[in-house]
Amino acid sequence: MDLQAVDTALNQLQHRRRTLPEHALIAELQNERNQRAESLVAAETIVSDLEREQEKAEADLQPVRDRLLRDEHRIADGTVADPKALAGLIEEVEHLTRRISDLEDAELELMEQLDSANASAAQLRGEVAALDGRLAELQAKRDQQLAELDADAAERQVERDDLAPQVNPDLITLYDKIRSTHGGVGAAELRQRRCTGCRLEINAAELREFAAAAEDEVLRCEECGRILVRTAESGL
Repeated sequence: MDLQAVDTALNQLQHRRRTLPEHALIAELQNERNQRAESLVAAETIVSDLEREQEKAEADLQPVRDRLLRDEHRIADGTVADPKALAGLIEEVEHLTRRISDLEDAELELMEQLDSANASAAQLRGEVAALDGRLAELQAKRDQQLAELDADAAERQVERDDLAPQVNPDLITLYDKIRSTHGGVGAAELRQRRCTGCRLEINAAELREFAAAAEDEVLRCEECGRILVRTAESGL
């Protein structure tokens, strides 16, 4: 029963290790962080696309401005003497001015979209950073608890290694086999005529057999098959 107590403690430590609340919280936060990161990538892609569009808009605008400037200089310096050519030049200046206004309006719209996209990306970047911080805290807390549980398990394992050689090897083999198929419990105390493994009462005939059995005889529960250990409280 001392060996079973140690094995039960080891099983409990393993269960606690698997079911730490931090495992679920970390998985949930990691999923949320991944979603935010995907949104951030999409937002940064939009920013990059808008930056390229803005560069292209500026590149399209500059030649028109340069041409307008040349035409205005030609009109201002009086080098165009022909009235018809001068009228055409003035008309072109008016057209270029309208064209520049349209291009500048389009560029301004792109700049507003870019500002909005940058703000969205910055917000997502902050959210990802906050989630990373929270994840780091939870992972540190989880790792500390795991280390403590592992240390406890190591101590329990030392106890088991000391106890196991004190039990008959064949009995240990049987005990481990039963334990592997019965929820980690291979031996149970017979207490007040009940198997503490399955909690069922032993019938009178079996109790008489148990009472008459030799002290070193291995008893088994008829219902669950576990090894039964007799004590002063067995009720025999």
